[in-house]
Amino acid sequence: MRFLIYGAGALGQAIGCMLAADGHRVDLLLRPRFVDALKTSGLEVTGIFGEYRVSANQLGLLASLKGRKGGEYDAVLLTTKTYDTDRAITEIAGMRDCYCPVASLQNGCGNLEKLGERLGRERSLAGRVITGFEIERPGSVRITVSADAVHVGGCVRGAIPGAAKRLAEALAHAGLPSIAVDDVYQSLFAKLLYNCALNPLGAVLGVHYGALADSVETRMIMDQVIEETFAVIAAMGGTTPWPNAAAYQKVFYGQLVPATYNHRASMLQDLENNKPTEVEAMVGYVAAQGRKYGVGTPCCDLLASLVRFKEQQK
Repeated sequence: MRFLIYGAGALGQAIGCMLAADGHRVDLLLRPRFVDALKTSGLEVTGIFGEYRVSANQLGLLASLKGRKGGEYDAVLLTTKTYDTDRAITEIAGMRDCYCPVASLQNGCGNLEKLGERLGRERSLAGRVITGFEIERPGSVRITVSADAVHVGGCVRGAIPGAAKRLAEALAHAGLPSIAVDDVYQSLFAKLLYNCALNPLGAVLGVHYGALADSVETRMIMDQVIEETFAVIAAMGGTTPWPNAAAYQKVFYGQLVPATYNHRASMLQDLENNKPTEVEAMVGYVAAQGRKYGVGTPCCDLLASLVRFKEQQK
């Protein structure tokens, strides 16, 4: 298959390397500093799923989409930060003859809905990724932890689009565990619970996930975030694999946090690197939906405000 990976940071570079190593043609749209580095070093992935390496001539390294034809691709994978989603969709839609599926593999919620509105529901996909990727140095990405396989699905609940099945099969064959699902919204809400409980608090306090779970004080905060997020999901008409917040908390503390114990939140890494965070797609999203549906979210409101404050201290 022929892939365009738009916004290839740690996640996009890792997936691109693994797909290219498996024989697919991959173009990476990267920041110019990454383009120059990868032209020299190529790209490698190490970590829990093994080692993969490709040379620079096995990849297309792009700094912009100027002059690109959408008809060249079988799928576009959107891996940019959520605050760049609108601009990314505009640029993808602007490619000539671009009719292929576009899959958001981003954090947070709301990205699939934006794709559907702009590009059409029939070609819009989302993937829930609950795996940790870190750039160790230019040209080298390490996969550090994984709590579950990638879930890929479309806009319509109860159906698995053929494009979702093909993408999941390609990712799995390339070495990244992935499955196609008939309700990706449920998977995205499950990830929202996980991200909202861990990312903002880890970013504000500057600690890894395990430290949050080991403290009675921070567990109380995370419990409240989970309860608020559950209430908002229910008000939106969404579902999760768990019947209530208490059932999720058992899985969260018993399985999910231990599997990612030493991971440091991407939001924390963004703050440390003086970058914007994705707070608006996590606790900011929950707070906004809470206001829309009349659900109180005081803990999510507070965490969102604290992260915004830290963003302003650059």
